[in-house]
Amino acid sequence: MDREEPGRAGPAVAALCGVQFVDVLGVTVVVTALPAVLDGLDAPSSAGTLVVTGYAMSFGGLLMLGARLGDRLGHRRVLLAALVGFGAASVLAAVAPSAAVLVVARCAQGAAAAASVPTALRLLTAAAPSGEARRRALAAWSATGAVAGVSGFLLGGVLTDLAGWRAVFWVNLPLAVLLWVLVRTGVQPLPRDRGTGLDAGGAVLLTAGVMAVVLGGALVEQPDTRLVGVLALPVGVVLLAALVAVERRVASPLLPGDALRHRRLRLGLGTSVLNTATTSSAMTLATLYLQDDRGLGATAAGLWLLPSSLGAVAGAALAAPVLRRCAARTAAAVGLGAIAVGYGVLPAVSAVGWVLPLGVGVAGLGLGLASVAANTLGTDVPQELQGTASGALNTAAQLGTALGVAAFLLLAASTVSVRLPLQGTSLAWVCVAGLAAVSCLALLRRPAGAPTAAATTSAP
Repeated sequence: MDREEPGRAGPAVAALCGVQFVDVLGVTVVVTALPAVLDGLDAPSSAGTLVVTGYAMSFGGLLMLGARLGDRLGHRRVLLAALVGFGAASVLAAVAPSAAVLVVARCAQGAAAAASVPTALRLLTAAAPSGEARRRALAAWSATGAVAGVSGFLLGGVLTDLAGWRAVFWVNLPLAVLLWVLVRTGVQPLPRDRGTGLDAGGAVLLTAGVMAVVLGGALVEQPDTRLVGVLALPVGVVLLAALVAVERRVASPLLPGDALRHRRLRLGLGTSVLNTATTSSAMTLATLYLQDDRGLGATAAGLWLLPSSLGAVAGAALAAPVLRRCAARTAAAVGLGAIAVGYGVLPAVSAVGWVLPLGVGVAGLGLGLASVAANTLGTDVPQELQGTASGALNTAAQLGTALGVAAFLLLAASTVSVRLPLQGTSLAWVCVAGLAAVSCLALLRRPAGAPTAAATTSAP
């Protein structure tokens, strides 16, 4: 099959970036709607953890499988099917009569996103195969993700206040239909690689293991479901242990051993997990604080949190000049340090209200810098491992969101009756900041024998 001609690449790139926008938006748009969702479904606060993380769990756990499905079955075919699935799952979420149905729908949305994001990216690189056209296409792809992050908190709040929380999900249906038409008419298919291994068993074990751990953490919060939660936690651990055993034996594991041997990729994966585990949990806590404790509406809460997303865009823009002057590992440490500072001041919000937008803005700046640094670290691998590294970094980011939100929301809920200097949300914010600070110091502590930034410009 011939590559896209330069004149035809524009519509294809626009359509594929639209896929990126909708899928990234799905991660954050529900956060500001969460209190209204729980109230509308008469659901306990523990259900909020699963509503937020269900999408990220399926997205992260199935992303590597989604990439391989594209290779095996055809990228455009898989993308078109994923858009249909995303639209159908969004309808199910919009009409959900209970929190359980909504969580199932969110997991289905995440699974569809896991199939659509890697296939859309592969089609985008084929539409703009080299030179300036590819650089513009990849820049548009990255910028689209940043814009989706910026608009997610605010858009979720506006839709909730204007039309109710179900509108947050209904809006996806016309978007999915439009994108299906644009991809079907404007994007050229690619040849299939029928020899690609799928490792569906590994993907299922990964997703099921993380889901069991997150579900257990959420159920432990409520006395009437505590026993089920306690039982679910070891089940998750067993499933993840089984994943490790299975991955050692399959011919095409989710993350090949050749990739795991690269120290920079391991650092990139670890930083990606920490970035999202800290920021996603802290922002979810901030949303609940603003609406439940301060009594703000969803739109007002979105506006208070907007500095976080704007800071992330600014941090990503600053990353290029920063990375020209220091190693990626150092830049990641600086980003995590900013996250620690930003969230570390949030417990003072009860006394000084403006601390919250200032703190989340500083943390957002750190997230933007640390995210680019993590991707720089993680993709500094041989060309044949680039695709695997990119998928693994996205997977790590989504799983960090799922695990971080579950852990810190559980911490906030379980300490409200404990006699401590800090309790509930304030204590959780401090712990988030502490995790980021410890991670920052660990990155700055270079292992013995590692090259210094002065010795090599590509040192992590």
